[in-house]
Amino acid sequence: MAQQPLGDAGVQSRDRILTIPNLISFARLLGVPVFLYLFLVADEVGWAVVVLGLGGTTDWIDGYLARRLGQVSRVGELLDPAADRLYILATLLAFTVRDIVPWQFTVALLARDVLLMLTFPVLRRLGYGPLPVHYIGKTATFILLMGFPILLLAWAVPTGAMHTVAYASGWALCWWGIVLYWIAGIFYLVQFAAVVRRSREATA
Repeated sequence: MAQQPLGDAGVQSRDRILTIPNLISFARLLGVPVFLYLFLVADEVGWAVVVLGLGGTTDWIDGYLARRLGQVSRVGELLDPAADRLYILATLLAFTVRDIVPWQFTVALLARDVLLMLTFPVLRRLGYGPLPVHYIGKTATFILLMGFPILLLAWAVPTGAMHTVAYASGWALCWWGIVLYWIAGIFYLVQFAAVVRRSREATA
């Protein structure tokens, strides 16, 4: 069945800002400076693990509630990926400063986002916004945000069985995450190429 056009109520719903999913996304954004302060300034590693873990485990909640409650909004569609990217960026930079991850890992992960950002001006010129996030990209982000607090836990507990398990589990998640992250990036570039090709054909 063809999708019915949005009426005035649907348009107003998508324009809403104060929704439960958006409040969760705002809270996740506020968690980024809290994590950086706890980890890099206050040296409260235990609380930093908690904040980072909450930011990762709540990654799917805002999107789920938006669909479940019928509160999908334009603001939410921007806030959710922005919170994800900010969490990944802040965590990677903090982990690199403290030598939890090597700088090569950080560069490999951030290079993908830089590459995709280069497509935005072209899409804007063609009259498009950022392309939809692929489910593989969401899965990769969730895996990374689960792996980061486990790696931090391994760093905070440098010896013993807990360190061994957390270290192996954290790196397993992070390596799976970065592979899926790049696979999603390739899919995005394929979509981008298709949009550019259609636009050129329409112009011709």
